[in-house]
Amino acid sequence: MPPKVTERQYQGQVHEQSRRLMADWTAALSRAEAERQPTAAIMISGNLVELLRALGFLPMFPEVIALQNAIRKKSLPLILKAEQAGYSADNCAYVKADIGLYLDGGMGPGTPIPFPSLIVCNYVGCNVYVKWFEHLADVSGAPLFMLDVPFLRTDAPTEADIRYVVQQLEELIALGERMTGRAFDIDRLREIVEHAARAEEGYARCKHLTKRKPAPFDAYFDAINLMGPINVLRGTPEAADFFDVAVAEFEGLAGQGLGPLSEERFRTVFEGPPPYPYYKNFRNLFTRWGAVGVQSTYSTVGGIWDWGFRHDPRRPLESVAEHMLRHNLANRSLLARYEQIKRYVEEWEADSLVIHSIKSCRLYSAGQGDMREYFTRDLGVPTLLVESDLEDPRYYAEAQLRNRIDAFFEALDHKKTVRRAAAGGEASGDENPPSGARRRAAAGGEASGDENPPSGAGRRAAAGGEASGDGNPPSGAGRPAAAGGERGATAR
Repeated sequence: MPPKVTERQYQGQVHEQSRRLMADWTAALSRAEAERQPTAAIMISGNLVELLRALGFLPMFPEVIALQNAIRKKSLPLILKAEQAGYSADNCAYVKADIGLYLDGGMGPGTPIPFPSLIVCNYVGCNVYVKWFEHLADVSGAPLFMLDVPFLRTDAPTEADIRYVVQQLEELIALGERMTGRAFDIDRLREIVEHAARAEEGYARCKHLTKRKPAPFDAYFDAINLMGPINVLRGTPEAADFFDVAVAEFEGLAGQGLGPLSEERFRTVFEGPPPYPYYKNFRNLFTRWGAVGVQSTYSTVGGIWDWGFRHDPRRPLESVAEHMLRHNLANRSLLARYEQIKRYVEEWEADSLVIHSIKSCRLYSAGQGDMREYFTRDLGVPTLLVESDLEDPRYYAEAQLRNRIDAFFEALDHKKTVRRAAAGGEASGDENPPSGARRRAAAGGEASGDENPPSGAGRRAAAGGEASGDGNPPSGAGRPAAAGGERGATAR
C-alpha cells in the first residue's frame, strides 16, 4: 500500500456558496415556465452567456444538467432511454443523457427542467454539438439559431473572423428582441460584461494560487466548485462576488501552508474530464498516493483566463466574439493544447501528467495517444493514460484504473526514492514507507509500493515498461474501459 495520505476536511465557503448558487440556478430553471421567463440553451465551451443575459434569457446548459444527473448516479436510465430511441452506444453520453432527459419527461437533478424557449448552438470545436442541438430543437419545438464560429487557424483570430462572428451576434440580437419583446440595451450588456471580467479575474487568481506548495486546492477535482459559477453564472454580480470569496479563502489556506491533503507528494496536471458517476471514487485513487491536481485543461473548456483574457465592456460584442474564437479549450488545435499543458507542467512545477480519455467523446479524446508519446518521450514528463467515460457508468472499471494508477505512482515513488538514496538522503522519504520499498531502493532494486502488487503491473511500471492494468478484465460493460486502459502508462 502507498504511504497513508488523508484528505483534509478543508471545504469552506467556496464549496458551500458554489453549491447554493448552482441550486438557485436549477431552481430558477424549474420555475421559468410558470413565471414566463424565456430560457435559452447554449453550450459551455466558449459560450456567449453575457449576450443572452442582456437579451433577457435565462441561460440553460444541457451539459451541466447532464453532469449533475451523473454525479447523482441518475444518468444511466436517461442514456438507456436515448439508446432505446435509436442512439448508438458510441454516441456522446452527454447527448444521450440530455435527449433521454426530455424523452423521459424533463426531470433534472431533483427539479423539472423545462424545454428551452430558444436553442443557440455556439458551435465551438465539437461537431457533435450541431446534431445534438438540431435534435433538441426537433424534440422541443424551439427555434434553433446556429452560430458559425471559425476554427482558430493561426495564433490569433483575424479581424475578418471577428467581424463575421459579430455580424451573427447582431442577427441573434434581432431574434432575441422579437422573441422577448424587449429592445436590446448595449449599456446593459456592458454592465454584464464588466461583472464577467471581475469573475474571470478572480478565477484566474485562484488558478495561479495552485503554484504554491502545497496547492491550496485541487485544480482538477475541486475546480468543479469554480467552474459552475464561472461558466453558468458569469455576468452576474453573484458570480463576481463569489470569486472575491474564493480568492480570500484560498489565499488564506496558501498563507497557512495548507492544501487539500495531509501531504502533497505529487503535483499532477490533468487532461480530460472526470468520470462524474464515480467522481469521489476516481479522486480517491489519486488521494491515496498524495497526488494533487495543480492544473487541468478541463477547467478551461468554458474559457482560458489563466493568461490574461478578460471580456471588455468597451467593446462588448467584439470581446464575446474573441472569447468564442480563441480563448477556450475546444476551438484550438491539438498542438495548442500541447503547448497549454506544457506551460502548466513547467509554470506550475508539476511532476506528472494524467490523461483521462473519454470513451464516448471521440473528438476531444482523438490524438491523446500521441499526446502521451509526446510528453513522455519528447519532454520526459511521466504520463499516465487511462480511459472511462464522463457520463456513462458502464465504462468505469475501477479495478483496472486502480491497478494502472498504482503502478504509475509506484514507479514515480521509486524514482524519487532512488534519487534521494543517490543524494545520500533518506531512501524512502517517509517514516512509514511502502513495505519493502526502502530495502529494494537501497539495493537498487524495484520499489513496487506493495508486497503483493497488482499482477505484473508494479513490476512493469517500475521497470519503465507498460502497465497493462489487470490480466482479468471484467466482462461486459467493464471491457471497453479495460481495453482502452491498455493505451499506456509510462513514468519516465
